[in-house]
Amino acid sequence: VKEIRPVGTIEEAFGLRNTIADSILVGERDGKKCEGFDYGNSPSQIENIDFNEKTVIHTTSSGTQGIVNAVNAEEIITGSLVNAKAISKYIKNRGIEDVSLVAMGLDSKAPIEEDTLCALYIKSLLEDNSMDLTEAIEGLKLTSGAKFFKKEMQNVFPKKDFELCTQVDKFDFVIRLVKDENGMDYMERVDVK
Repeated sequence: VKEIRPVGTIEEAFGLRNTIADSILVGERDGKKCEGFDYGNSPSQIENIDFNEKTVIHTTSSGTQGIVNAVNAEEIITGSLVNAKAISKYIKNRGIEDVSLVAMGLDSKAPIEEDTLCALYIKSLLEDNSMDLTEAIEGLKLTSGAKFFKKEMQNVFPKKDFELCTQVDKFDFVIRLVKDENGMDYMERVDVK
């Protein structure tokens, strides 16, 4: 993508879409695609879509809420299991000593196992400790990840999403929040060596 613009509300997303050419609305509430949006938050449903030179306007029940509400953070990078090692390297390469790992949880209100697992894994990497995730990821299938394996939930939580989101350390980049020339937030990709 050209850039990702995180927003807190559905209304903000529609308003921003009117000001940015070639923009695409991506977002969810309670896991379901927001009405009138181009896509939900399902990675399997967009993995073969060409977003080249498009601006993605993104809103979610948890992740983007954390981004737009972290007004006092010096720097914000997003993270998941798929880029955890890159996150650790990015932090270490920059010599950052004061790090807050914020597991956004369910609707930014309650802890959820997959977010906690990701934060613990990143913490282990930052502390140069090893952590085998195989058993923990299998355990997710019985807790918060169980929804991905229920037949009646496949239209909202496809099984393939679970598989895509648990590909540990697949990507070697982080996504960092920066400001444009007008002071508006957007996310940019930063490759990590």
